[in-house]
Amino acid sequence: MPTDDYGQGVPWLDNSDKPDLRAGTKGIVDALVPRSVMTYSTAAERNAAILTPVAGMVAWLDTEMLFTGYDGTSWVVLAAGSQQWTTISLASGYAHDGNSNGTAQYRLVNLFGEVSLMFRGGVGITYSSGSPPNNSQINATTLPVNARPTTKRTISCACSVIDTTLSSVKLDINSDGTLVLIGIGSTTENPPWVSLNGCFASL
Repeated sequence: MPTDDYGQGVPWLDNSDKPDLRAGTKGIVDALVPRSVMTYSTAAERNAAILTPVAGMVAWLDTEMLFTGYDGTSWVVLAAGSQQWTTISLASGYAHDGNSNGTAQYRLVNLFGEVSLMFRGGVGITYSSGSPPNNSQINATTLPVNARPTTKRTISCACSVIDTTLSSVKLDINSDGTLVLIGIGSTTENPPWVSLNGCFASL
């Protein structure tokens, strides 16, 4: 049975082959499906269906909204689907649009083959006797499971230079979905806003 002219190993029945509709069509289907973009609900479903993946296979995951590809060793993220910006539900004492930086939001993106969190916007902070509200945890509602890192991620965020000796503070993105500012609080470190613009963290 000959194969295609592009070196992809897709078979087709030649005039000299014994007529066999089932073998002919199944051979084409079995050869083309692994070379197409396969669709699965989750990574677990993909892994259960493809027990021996081959380098170059591509699969879309509905739940995660990710294009994944097998590189010969493992499945890697090729691209994230259209991930809309999600507004962070802020705890009492924190407000959106700090320093006119816009609403504090996040979304999932593909960064160098890895799913990552991208942030934007600004957070205004109202202190009480020098103490930050909610023990420095800015979000009232934790991040959803698919937006939580496997371990704590600490990133640097720009902040106001008024009422503080700092020009940036740390933001801990915890595996439980909480977002906690580190370095603020006390009578000398009370920046009135923190910017999330340009901040990324891998999951």
